[in-house]
Amino acid sequence: MIPLHTNSIEQVPAPKWKKWVEENDGVLLDVREPMEWAQGTLPESTTIALSFLPASLGQLDPKRPILVVCRAGNRSQVAAQFLQRNGFPATANLAGGLTSIGLA
Repeated sequence: MIPLHTNSIEQVPAPKWKKWVEENDGVLLDVREPMEWAQGTLPESTTIALSFLPASLGQLDPKRPILVVCRAGNRSQVAAQFLQRNGFPATANLAGGLTSIGLA
């Protein structure tokens, strides 16, 4: 399990997720589990389950901002903090997760 730390992570309000991605040339990273992805995710999301994130850092570009998403915003917060501590300085969390935009 990835430990939770209190690093400051930008919280992107649900109605502004698309604008944030466009303005930052960002990447959407969905850290839910595969069975959750099957229920739907945001367009053009990269999908890496939180449990596989440490072993999958090579799949992400540390120079691009990353908006991390999950169902309710908790796992994505943990993932964003982990990414920030591991060389991905421009990370943000979708506040309230996919439930806040009616996708989960």
